[in-house]
Amino acid sequence: MNRVIVITGASSGIGAGLAELLGAQGARLVLVARREPELAAVAARSGSAVLTVVADVTRRADVELVAAKALERYGRIDVWINNVGRGISRSVLELNDQDIDDMMSVNVKSALYGMQVAVPIFRRQGAGHLINVSSLLGRVPIASFRSAYSASKHALNSLTANLRMDLRAEPNIFVSTVHPGIVATEFGARALHGGPDSRQLPGAQSVEEVAAVLASVIEQPRADVYTRPQAKQLVLAYYGAEDMAEAERKPPFFGS
Repeated sequence: MNRVIVITGASSGIGAGLAELLGAQGARLVLVARREPELAAVAARSGSAVLTVVADVTRRADVELVAAKALERYGRIDVWINNVGRGISRSVLELNDQDIDDMMSVNVKSALYGMQVAVPIFRRQGAGHLINVSSLLGRVPIASFRSAYSASKHALNSLTANLRMDLRAEPNIFVSTVHPGIVATEFGARALHGGPDSRQLPGAQSVEEVAAVLASVIEQPRADVYTRPQAKQLVLAYYGAEDMAEAERKPPFFGS
């Protein structure tokens, strides 16, 4: 592969699984996370060409530092994957100002900073690929207790699509959104205000399966990708429904 690939949120879950897969394929990696010991452990399993950067990507200066260190080490960045994300377990009427600020900071602003840092580099290089890891909940409100998380991923989807439109005249710069559903990671256990452990939920997709989909998007860039085929059909059925409220009363939709 030999591409230089930045992965944020690489200390666990999807980011860690993807790092291990891409490292085994020969990618040159820049792994980013706040938790240094966990990040170092992932790096040790992710091939020989790995740069780790301990950073908080909700801070613009940290994201700029990631890019600078990547360019210093490798001289280019081929793929930038905004993978940081955090959940929340609160219904709409329970949300407070800090809940909304936290969700927007982690799930939207971190990716926005990544886009604003990576794309100018891609333009100077004449090529590059930006991938934002979103969520099926950014398309359909399956779980209302994830209300603010769902809203933040809707915002991320919109920013991603608008960026892709802005880059239409630059065909060598690709912009992709990838939408996992429930994945067997610590996501649920680490959600704000608690909530169900994603690893214990029936039908949770494995990290390895999601990582394989992301790797395929790197190899064959596509604009909008679901990690399970049936997810796209769910989205189409929901938005094509005569009565969305009626659709929301049926599985797999459920409330708080």
